[in-house]
Amino acid sequence: MNLVSQKMKNCKLWGPNCQNQKLLGQIEEIRNIRGQDYNLSSTLTWQRIRAHVTRKLELVKLMKVLEKAAMEDKSVIITTLNEAWAAPNSVFDVFLESFEIGNQTQRLLNHLVVVAMDQKAYSRCLALHPHCYALSTNGKDFSAEAHFMSTDYLEMMWRRIGFLHSVLNLGYSFVFTDADVVWFRDPFSRFYVDGDFQIACDFFLGNSSDPNNQPNGGFNYVKSNNRTIEFYKFWYVSRATYPGFHDQDVFNRIKFHPYLSQIGIKIRFLDTKYFGGFCQPSKDLNQVRTMHANCCIGLDRKIHDLKVTLEDWRKFLMLPANLKASQPSSWTVPQICGL
Repeated sequence: MNLVSQKMKNCKLWGPNCQNQKLLGQIEEIRNIRGQDYNLSSTLTWQRIRAHVTRKLELVKLMKVLEKAAMEDKSVIITTLNEAWAAPNSVFDVFLESFEIGNQTQRLLNHLVVVAMDQKAYSRCLALHPHCYALSTNGKDFSAEAHFMSTDYLEMMWRRIGFLHSVLNLGYSFVFTDADVVWFRDPFSRFYVDGDFQIACDFFLGNSSDPNNQPNGGFNYVKSNNRTIEFYKFWYVSRATYPGFHDQDVFNRIKFHPYLSQIGIKIRFLDTKYFGGFCQPSKDLNQVRTMHANCCIGLDRKIHDLKVTLEDWRKFLMLPANLKASQPSSWTVPQICGL
């Protein structure tokens, strides 16, 4: 047993000295896991060391979750939850059910990482799903329904962008999906081979390379590379340029910025034929991959119309094959979301 471990074993109380000894033990744990030597200068205060160690330990926890959930190409599916969306019979239940009744989507649950924004959401995730991560929110309470453009809503959206930047930095590509997106088919076959950053749309104008498409940040596919890592960094720091704007509005401004051409990122906008939503529903259930409860404000309204969406899908599945092909089915939503 080394000196640090011995001190940890003998440490009985959480006093200042004991606190420092525990921190030394945590530093050693990080060294062992990451294989790195953190040269923490003696001029640093223990408070700064504590913050440093906490960040590194959070990173280690995230790495463990991502490693377990990743596909062979180091891709994961990520969603975020708070207590309001994770509660029984709320959005999370509908979200998971869509994977269960979708066409060859059940296996994708093995690669889904649920990022909880509060303790109750984390506990509910652990009860239902194997890959859960509790995101540090620096003391912010994100448990209640965050109304569109409220202070809590903006904080959650930007916390999400910062987190996804960390995922890219760790070398993982991802599909990010809001939990109010229901999945009916594997989307990967409809992503563009040459796209670094691919985003769904509220309204798709017909050209996947046209920056005038109206994107929605609730569903995107991002490859981990130097271009996307720099893009997410630029996106996050642009928050200061556009104070009071949420991430999607900031993206709508920076998508025309010459810096994106400078870093060489290839952005593609996804066709609502495959990645539809309540703003612009897909026309044919034979083609649809996902359906998003966008253009809908209010948790109860989202839940109602998402459940109707699942019923539409079930009815489609019951049709004979010849009717599915000859009479393309569509949706009966939005209903109360459209009011």
